[in-house]
Amino acid sequence: MKQTTRLLAGSLLLGMTLFASEASHTPAPCNGIDYPVGWRHWSVIALSHRIDNHTERVILGNDVAIEAIRHHQTNPWPDGAILAKVVWKERRLKRWHDAVVPRQFVHAEFMFKNATKYRKTHGWGWARWVSEKLQPFRGGDHVCMNCHKPVASHDWVYTEPAQFPKRVR
Repeated sequence: MKQTTRLLAGSLLLGMTLFASEASHTPAPCNGIDYPVGWRHWSVIALSHRIDNHTERVILGNDVAIEAIRHHQTNPWPDGAILAKVVWKERRLKRWHDAVVPRQFVHAEFMFKNATKYRKTHGWGWARWVSEKLQPFRGGDHVCMNCHKPVASHDWVYTEPAQFPKRVR
């Protein structure tokens, strides 16, 4: 019994230490939105390559976003969906010049769907953390909304989820 209690106490202490360590390295909020810890474990929704500014992007979604995609419920996206766009400058591979791959990290930006909370910003909370230091973007959410105006009829989202082959049974 004492050994079980010590093991449980040790596990709890280790968990609290890891949580405190992660929290101490969490970037400051952006536009009043907390940095979404754990986004690096989300699923890939799509990839994009912007030829105008030579960037590569991976678009990720939390579990709510992934379920919405599976059920074709993305216009509008459901409350609780979070989309992440991770952006790098591009570079060409030396050994395969036709291949374009990520080079320098530019920023990670997020869209948080909550139609009530973000009513004034079209149902989305907008946040971006820039550079490898993950500094909160100080340009304001109006910068994001202005960029996304062309896709207002698609719930302000540019991303078209990649379609995988249907499973063969």
